[in-house]
Amino acid sequence: MPANGSLPRPNSSSSPSSSSFCGALWNVETEGVTRELKRPCIISIKEMGKQNVIVPEQLAVKSMMAIAADPAHRSALLPPLSPGLGVSCTSYKRFVTQHDVGGGARINAWVDSMRASSPTHAKAAAVLSASLEASHDDKYHKWVKQHPSALSNFDDIFAASKGMQIVMFLDYDGTLSPIVDDPDRAFMSDAMREAVRDAARHFPTAIVSGRCREKVFSFVRLRELYYAGSHGMDIKGPSKTTKHTKAKGKGVLFQPASEFLPMIDEVYKALLQKTELFPGSRVENNTFSLSVHFRCVDEKIWSSLADMVRSVLDDYPKLRHTFGRKVLEIRPSIKWDKGKALEFLLESLGFGDRTDVFPVYIGDDCTDEDAFKVLRDRGLGAGILVSKFAKETQASYSLREPAEVKEFLSRLVEWKRLPSSMS
Repeated sequence: MPANGSLPRPNSSSSPSSSSFCGALWNVETEGVTRELKRPCIISIKEMGKQNVIVPEQLAVKSMMAIAADPAHRSALLPPLSPGLGVSCTSYKRFVTQHDVGGGARINAWVDSMRASSPTHAKAAAVLSASLEASHDDKYHKWVKQHPSALSNFDDIFAASKGMQIVMFLDYDGTLSPIVDDPDRAFMSDAMREAVRDAARHFPTAIVSGRCREKVFSFVRLRELYYAGSHGMDIKGPSKTTKHTKAKGKGVLFQPASEFLPMIDEVYKALLQKTELFPGSRVENNTFSLSVHFRCVDEKIWSSLADMVRSVLDDYPKLRHTFGRKVLEIRPSIKWDKGKALEFLLESLGFGDRTDVFPVYIGDDCTDEDAFKVLRDRGLGAGILVSKFAKETQASYSLREPAEVKEFLSRLVEWKRLPSSMS
């Protein structure tokens, strides 16, 4: 993998025949070792479900190349970062990298980070004393000056998008739906679904989630969207043709981690058995990743749960763990994340190397930071963090909760319908 963070490059020694694009190899670096994946193929929509990787011919080469950011096009919209405020996703990830293996002290520190990763909003509000609330409010007000409300700054954001194609990227949990104790009941409201549907009528729209792609689709139930599940390791184009996708968009199916499926299944079965000893824990199979939910686990046994998960992963060095909101994520050690998924989807839509595109990414989780960083590095579009709490983030703007996300999408549609938005 190139040091500049570019996408996996095609192996130039591979030479597919004119009749088929299958069989060529892609180089993908995992843990410093270059691995080879089969080059994407072109097949009919009927055959789509039988293949692991399907990408249109021209996209197959372009999307896997580096997408360079041009400093000359950096947007004036990007407020400076505000280090030192609230929960730090970047320092949290750095900690996990440095303290990946055994030792009681390290496990205890790991658990402390788990506790800090994301407060449960309702419960936190209930137990805060008046002095702590005042401290929180003061910190939040300072933070929001650096990451202003996307609603309050709506006119400024979309004045900058004039003459550009807006592309929407939306996380699911905590963004389109509330965070709930039971992940199987993270339903979005009918009003939110309608807001997303209306936005998709005007702008190419993708759901980018850590969840299994099929699971996210069962919640959203909108066939005209792109879906990127398993943190972007399972991408599929719309099953319903729209003016944004046409035939090209429908032909996109990309799964760069298929070789890890047997290994992930083994770990899933092991964790299912071992988590029976931890009441309230839950293991979710996201196809190309796993989630160990600990939101309902007694904090007194978090250390033991963390130790157990770590011990299981000791036998699988090709898998890595990251953290979300009261969830531990297990995924393949390939350089692919929500940021790479965003780049791939922009390529799929033909905007990979263009500056007349305005991507808007809305998410609430540490795993969304990779996408926020891509937007900041490209100097285009707007990253919007959904949070009621001050957090270190690469996002430029903020919204407090899913209700504000719905309002933002509704205002976006209203703005698009104005004649002035076309000029």
